[in-house]
Amino acid sequence: MMEKKKLHTDPRILRTRQLIKDAFVELLEEIDLQKITVNRLAERATINRVTFYLHYRDIPDMLEKMADDMIEDISTIFNNTPTDQTSSEEGRWNIIENLLEHIAEHANFYKNILASKKVPIFRDRLSMFIRDIIVTRIDEIERSPHTLNKIVKKDILIWYETSALIGTIISWLQNDMPYTSSFLAQQFSLLHHRGLNGES
Repeated sequence: MMEKKKLHTDPRILRTRQLIKDAFVELLEEIDLQKITVNRLAERATINRVTFYLHYRDIPDMLEKMADDMIEDISTIFNNTPTDQTSSEEGRWNIIENLLEHIAEHANFYKNILASKKVPIFRDRLSMFIRDIIVTRIDEIERSPHTLNKIVKKDILIWYETSALIGTIISWLQNDMPYTSSFLAQQFSLLHHRGLNGES
């Protein structure tokens, strides 16, 4: 549904929003969020103030909608994976690899809005999204005889896995992605299985 909505959006609207988004990321590299004004954004995006207000009420509204767009893009990655793949363990890590590839393709954006503490809304939204995915997966395997599930309380396991995934992605970005998306996804899988099996 969301994907169809995006496909039917006027290309001129998408182009203008991309200009604003790029301008925001550039300014965020240079100055604090509090100093980013509509005037500065419009000037950097080579549009006028009136055009900005056709898309967003103000800066906070722009951040909300950009965060919505980010989650929509990430949701598309998960939704576009065939059901038969998502049901397998290998399929789940293929999704993570696709997510990492998406982040790598838009590294400048994610490095500035996710790996930065200046704009917490993006990290918070992604954490909530990943948490929901992890909760669903844990619910699916809750009855399986994994050692970790018997020892660690469910809420702590959810906190740990969400923080570990988000934290590693952020460190990967902050270190200029020294590993490929495929390699990092494989490492996540190895760490996950090591934890579940209770290996030391």
